[in-house]
Amino acid sequence: MKKDYIFEDARIRVMETGLLSKADFEQLLAEPNYAAAIAYLTDKGWGGPDAPKNGEALLRAEEKATWDLMEELLPGSDLLDPLRLTRDYQNLKAAIKQLYTGSALDPERLFVEGGTIPPADIRRAVEEQDLERLPEAMAKAAAEATEVLARTGDGQLCDTILDKAALTALLEAGKTAEDPVLQEYAVVTAVSADIRTALRAAGSGRDAETIRSMLVEVEGLDLAALTEAALNGRKAVADYLSLTPYASLSAPLGRSMSALECACDDLLTERIRPQLFESEKPGPLIAYVIARENEIKCVRLLLSGKQNGLPEEILRESLRNSYV
Repeated sequence: MKKDYIFEDARIRVMETGLLSKADFEQLLAEPNYAAAIAYLTDKGWGGPDAPKNGEALLRAEEKATWDLMEELLPGSDLLDPLRLTRDYQNLKAAIKQLYTGSALDPERLFVEGGTIPPADIRRAVEEQDLERLPEAMAKAAAEATEVLARTGDGQLCDTILDKAALTALLEAGKTAEDPVLQEYAVVTAVSADIRTALRAAGSGRDAETIRSMLVEVEGLDLAALTEAALNGRKAVADYLSLTPYASLSAPLGRSMSALECACDDLLTERIRPQLFESEKPGPLIAYVIARENEIKCVRLLLSGKQNGLPEEILRESLRNSYV
């Protein structure tokens, strides 16, 4: 029997009242310094009763609280796995580079929690060259990336292989997901990545075949046209985007990479906002997690800017639209 989500959605409706509003972001931006910004967040309940005064620790506590809530509401469920996939590939990237560069960095600084596979399992599979322990698509990408890194020492090419594999896996997961919100998430994430890849390639001297091989097939983008635009520079990429379903990203792209990333997050927020009015479906839970991750990302950027004394006009570029 198909599950309804009456109780879970009701709980999420309550949790949504704790999300930061546009006014909250404006006040956070207006705080005079880093300490004042931390104080504002703790007054809003961030970090709980024993909130840490360190910004990164505070953000990690909020990330953990979000996923702890999902574990409580969806015990043993794989519904949210597509939101966790990129962390698996981030850990795979870290494991491969650690092995081939001999890095002595503490694993806690290299690996992230919250993926679908424990970081230690990924690290062990790479170290012992037992990639069959990993899912088939991940194992194939890992084998290709390790071979390239061992043969060429090109860390950037290794990253490209794994990033593309992560996006391909995410898009496949989105297509088969229980709720279409996950497909929206996958598509916007892949579009954002393709645009950033095209921008990095613009003016890099890479040929068309190489650029095209770095991009992932995604709804709404003609990769041949995007590749051609990348060969002709940043403005050409912006001009091409203005003719696509992602025209709203064209103007921000022309301003800065930060503005583009903000616009991509805002596009995703716009696409998931209808879930505020849905019920008895998993969509509101998925949208809440996406909204929280965007919220935490925005706060992290603002706190970092405050800590480094960046002016308000620069920090304003990091402001995302609120989900609520």
